[in-house]
Amino acid sequence: MIGVGLLGSGFIGDTYADALQDVRDARIVANYSRDAARAAELAQKWGPIDRQYTDLAKLCADPEVDLVVIGLPNEVHAEAVSIAAAAGKGIVCTKPLARNGAEAAEILDTVRRAGVWHGYAESSVFSPNIAKAHQMVAAGAIGKVLTMRAREAHSGPHAPHFWDAQTAGGGALLDMGCHTIESARHFFGKDNPITEVFAWGATLAHADKTTGEDTAIALLKFAGGQLATVESSWIEKGGMQLRHELVGSAGRLVTDTSSTPVWGFIENPAGYLVEKADADTGWVYPVPEEARAYGFSQEMRHFVDCFAKGVAPMETFEDGHIVNCVLDACYRSMTSGVWEPVLLSADGKR
Repeated sequence: MIGVGLLGSGFIGDTYADALQDVRDARIVANYSRDAARAAELAQKWGPIDRQYTDLAKLCADPEVDLVVIGLPNEVHAEAVSIAAAAGKGIVCTKPLARNGAEAAEILDTVRRAGVWHGYAESSVFSPNIAKAHQMVAAGAIGKVLTMRAREAHSGPHAPHFWDAQTAGGGALLDMGCHTIESARHFFGKDNPITEVFAWGATLAHADKTTGEDTAIALLKFAGGQLATVESSWIEKGGMQLRHELVGSAGRLVTDTSSTPVWGFIENPAGYLVEKADADTGWVYPVPEEARAYGFSQEMRHFVDCFAKGVAPMETFEDGHIVNCVLDACYRSMTSGVWEPVLLSADGKR
């Protein structure tokens, strides 16, 4: 049984706690929040969880914690990884790994120097729809993948820290483009790197809330000549939009993670419906078992299984670092107005 220490009591922490209920070989033995009341609330909801901490280092020093799962704001990731790595714990970190490529490189260096196991919690590639499409692509169903269009959109983040672009590291593209960039790498192959990008971003609807972009589009050019278009938006009402369109030499595939078998028109509220629903009456599209539909349960099972076996998972901090570097190039392109190369190393080389 793997003892898990969960850091964070916000939306993603709650989602990870839900997802970990599906992992038979793991148990949350401790959880952390800066607010003792929130830590206790999460423990009561998903318990029994033996211990609650308001000191991150004390949780990481807990001898019953084998694997630390980080569900904290972007600006705390580097510190949390450093403390968990110093304690010799395995680490899973939520997306994005960092606020920029340089910080991601520091995080990657931290786990490498400590020699600890690490997994990058990019849920999109574990969602059932994406997993099935990837299986079909790998089997040659649509021939050679030529282009991909992916979009993630909703009306804005849950937590206030995401709106602070200076602290978080960016706006909608950092928040959601990290998902679609990694799914593009997933389909086109990680041995087929993204070499250059072209991006546009603007603050169209939320200038009163953020100085970051609330809308963005990026074109990703791969070494093999393929192209991915990723769209990220915080300005769309009516719930989550998660769609991939893959075009190959022998066909095409479409996934829609936000599609649901339950929908209808209601006059009276029925409680929680779906992440970022925006309205609880009228036409509604609730998503059953969100933690499973979005891939959180599947990724946690995968991480725990790989950690127990001592093997690298499908998504590691190396992947998170590359995604951050691609995002850096996108932000440079937003400013320069031209295609920008993806630079992966500290000395500015590819």
